[in-house]
Amino acid sequence: MPIPIHGILVQLPLPDHLDSNEVIAAIDPAKDVDGLHVVNAGLLANGQPALTPCTPLGSMIMLKETLGDLRGLNALVIGRSNLVGKPIAQLLLQADCTVTIAHSRSRDLPALCRQADILVAAVGRPEMVRGDWVKPGATVIDVGINRVPSRDPVAAAEGKTRVVGDVAFDEAKAVAGAITPVPGGVGLMTVACLLQNTVTAAKRQAGL
Repeated sequence: MPIPIHGILVQLPLPDHLDSNEVIAAIDPAKDVDGLHVVNAGLLANGQPALTPCTPLGSMIMLKETLGDLRGLNALVIGRSNLVGKPIAQLLLQADCTVTIAHSRSRDLPALCRQADILVAAVGRPEMVRGDWVKPGATVIDVGINRVPSRDPVAAAEGKTRVVGDVAFDEAKAVAGAITPVPGGVGLMTVACLLQNTVTAAKRQAGL
């Protein structure tokens, strides 16, 4: 008897000869545990139950655990990707935050950051958000995963790297009320929410 498959995840980015949009469109939306199919994106945008991208889902869990009621807070999302930026903006809106979406080409990005009670950095540029961009007491969610040369000159010369986020962590943690580290922050929640989405998908397919 064949084993049923309840969840499918496509590891992005794909090789250049494959169209990621076509590949994702071929997935059954009910098994799309990464929440990238247009059906799930549309349901999320419409405020209906959907399989939600794992990183935004995990980030929202952390925000609610840390801050409790998010209503009325100013939230800035730096990044407009389908995987993180757009869906977390939708989730923040559903939590009654006042949401601004910015990106690397936004004018006076530091000033926008300084107004944010919640700052979500998902732009893919190592340590772009500096400590003096962060509003004192703000909650910072750093989604970035960037490889940069090792601090050790010998190791760097050998091509060894270290992982940093989109936020200059040491600078920002002196100002922020709470901040996620990289590594060891949002990534762990992403994995947990992938498993949660898989269980959710299996239950829905079983009519539970």
